[in-house]
Amino acid sequence: MTYQEHAYQGAPVPPPGCPAHRAGGGPQGDGLLRLFGPEAEADPAGFYEKLRAEHGEVAPILLHGDLPAWLVLGYSANLTAMRTPSRFSRDSRRWTEFQQGRVAPDSPVLPVIAWQPTCSFVDGEEHRRLRTAVTDGLNRFDRRGMRRYVTRFSDQLIAEFGDSGRVDLVSQFAEHLPMLVMTQLLGMPEEYGPRLVEAARDLVKGTETAVASNEYVVESLRRTVERKRDEPGQDLITWLIEHPSGLSQEEVLEHLRSVLLAANETTINLISETLKMVLTDSRFRAHLSGGQMTLPDALDQVLWDSPPFMLVPGRWATGDTELGGQAIKAGDMLLLGVAAGNADPAVRPDLDTPLFGNRSHLAFGSGPHECPGQEIGRAIAESGIDILLTRLPDLQLSVDEDRLVWRGGWMSRHLTELPARFTPRAALQPQPPAGPAAAPAVPSTPLVPGPRPVAATPLRAPAPAAGLVPTPPLPPAPPVLPQQRRGWWSTLWARLRG
Repeated sequence: MTYQEHAYQGAPVPPPGCPAHRAGGGPQGDGLLRLFGPEAEADPAGFYEKLRAEHGEVAPILLHGDLPAWLVLGYSANLTAMRTPSRFSRDSRRWTEFQQGRVAPDSPVLPVIAWQPTCSFVDGEEHRRLRTAVTDGLNRFDRRGMRRYVTRFSDQLIAEFGDSGRVDLVSQFAEHLPMLVMTQLLGMPEEYGPRLVEAARDLVKGTETAVASNEYVVESLRRTVERKRDEPGQDLITWLIEHPSGLSQEEVLEHLRSVLLAANETTINLISETLKMVLTDSRFRAHLSGGQMTLPDALDQVLWDSPPFMLVPGRWATGDTELGGQAIKAGDMLLLGVAAGNADPAVRPDLDTPLFGNRSHLAFGSGPHECPGQEIGRAIAESGIDILLTRLPDLQLSVDEDRLVWRGGWMSRHLTELPARFTPRAALQPQPPAGPAAAPAVPSTPLVPGPRPVAATPLRAPAPAAGLVPTPPLPPAPPVLPQQRRGWWSTLWARLRG
């Protein structure tokens, strides 16, 4: 069943712009601001503050197709919505706009909020069953095993531009490292890594080959899952398959795709924004070089100021309720304003004050649906940036800061380029593949609690066992395309289901 079938269940859908889109549930009234278009996307922070000044902690807004929703702006109100699933559910099938057939099949919000069989879209016992399998799997990785992968792939990437003295830290470093590491954690053959990087980037940019790229990602995961059923290993795919929660094959694939693509894109943003801060803010560069601020502190500052998602859909009211002084009706959708909540004057009266070591930001959510892979994303970003700055200690921005460009949409924005220069040096020799990571006699400081580090995947996919039909070769990688405007999260998820 496709996500549209899950969501609509055969309900008729009026065309976009029809008055029916503005009738029924959700906030009402003339003059509601739209959470898309030049005003909202050119200056998201200013847009949020305009809404806060007019409406307070919770503001009525319109989505694409003039679908009504509530944008949660207050820090405390966001925590309430995140932590009380009895009032604000993750099950999007509750949305009045769905139930009354007012969401167009081509709506850009549909791929983000249409129900899917993952822990992100359920509550209660079913959520515990699915989420336990994911968290138990992710909790088996430790910092030592993670850093070995990050070191090897960081060195490989740096070796490609190390003797040139110039690099675009977005396209040549940040956009590659997370996917290369994640494929190893999932247990995918190593040769898949570079091609999955290109496919994921193609998906996000929404190019004409995005559908083929999505098919490549899906087929790569499906074939790896099939192989792992016969040849289990020390990896997330094996652990999801074998978990006592008893995930179906569809549930395994859906969760793997969510982990792979969501972790990749958010970590790209975290690496890019942290490198931008280190290279452009003299206070932070001085603190880093002077030992007064650690790299984890820098990451936390970025997670406060530039979270990977500016807002996160969504929550759906389970009944008539109140939040932030607004009357919320049953079936109304709430968007969690992560960036707006992080900038709430009630918790940050002075946005220029550094927040060293303060991890109470909203970037990873809170409550039962808090991001289960946040420590893995942090570890990849922290280790990768540390290795890059160690290898290239004189790294400097090579353009004026005011020439940097961000692109994005209603959920997030992305740094398109981060040009830098450094003293050219001989290309680094890439490290050989890491061998199996034996569990230490005295456990290392864990990334998250777990019994042992991850074992490495061999360079080549294992040959099929005797008597099995060999797996056919994967389709060719997507072609190299010119720079495209990103369609970001809605584009990514729009392509996930073809």
